[in-house]
Amino acid sequence: MTLADYSSELMATAQALATPGRGILAADESTNTIGKRLGSIGVENTESNRQAYRGMLFTTAGLGEFISGAILYEETLFQSHPDGDSMIDKLGKLGIIPGIKVDQGLKPLAGGNAVETLCTGLDGLVERAADYYAQGARFAKWRAVLQITADGCPSALSVRENAWGLARYARSVQESGLVPIVEPEILMDGNHSIETTARIQERVIQEVYHACFANGVLLEGTLLKPSMTVQGADCPEKAAPETIAAMTVRTLERSVPASVPGIVFLSGGLSEEAASIYLNQMNSIERKAKWNLGFSYGRALQHSCLQGWGGSNVEAGQKALIARAQANSEASRGQYVAGSQPSSDEQLFVAGYTY
Repeated sequence: MTLADYSSELMATAQALATPGRGILAADESTNTIGKRLGSIGVENTESNRQAYRGMLFTTAGLGEFISGAILYEETLFQSHPDGDSMIDKLGKLGIIPGIKVDQGLKPLAGGNAVETLCTGLDGLVERAADYYAQGARFAKWRAVLQITADGCPSALSVRENAWGLARYARSVQESGLVPIVEPEILMDGNHSIETTARIQERVIQEVYHACFANGVLLEGTLLKPSMTVQGADCPEKAAPETIAAMTVRTLERSVPASVPGIVFLSGGLSEEAASIYLNQMNSIERKAKWNLGFSYGRALQHSCLQGWGGSNVEAGQKALIARAQANSEASRGQYVAGSQPSSDEQLFVAGYTY
């Protein structure tokens, strides 16, 4: 089987994931990262606790009304729910498409500046993706990370190498039937202005698509997962939601081919409420291209949910998850009323955070 054999399926899956009013739940935290989240509520990082938490997420009644796909960590893809059903079956009952994180983490970029990294995991990826497809996954995620600094980051080397890695990953997983989510994240670390973010983000995304063209990636069978165009977390001038929305849409219109069916934003340290408000604003303004603008949130969907669950309270956790899923569903249609759903406005950004 090759990309040509899967092309119709890839396009159909991408369109299903980009259904207006539905978004993606990013539940692909590594064992180390989910351990930090569990530790914040006093829960030990054991497989049974990870299983219980994610099982709670994937049995939330009605979640499929607002969520089209869920990104899983490899452990979860092959794991069973505590009741014996597979996690894949639980998602299927909700009408949610399973996805899988396929990258193997960040490593220092040789020849780059101190903060620059390269995402790893290309070796054997076609074969691994085929195994994930056989298990029931239908899309994949790979996260490249770039940082803006006063001394010139991201360097041309970093931009080029991360773009090429994203393109090689995208082509590789398409060869095995998985829709690639292409994620070039610009970290919020720093004190740069929103104009600086926009200028650099345009360059990064354009480079990603140049690499995708060179590698023959089927763009109609992909999704883009960018960060929103915001100022650095330490910038003294805080842009209004209307400015963030306008700058983000402008950045995308200058960088993303119209053939990409959907753009699903990462929350990247934004609070739950801010992530919804900014997305809503983007879907309330005119734009030239007609991609679906949706969400692929991790912490901005799970923060209140995790606090509510607290290790055992399934009902409270699921209630919080549904509230945030509905809020972001409404935001992806430009219909969210700020504060209409319970949420946390706690800033989730952590400087120098490592996954």
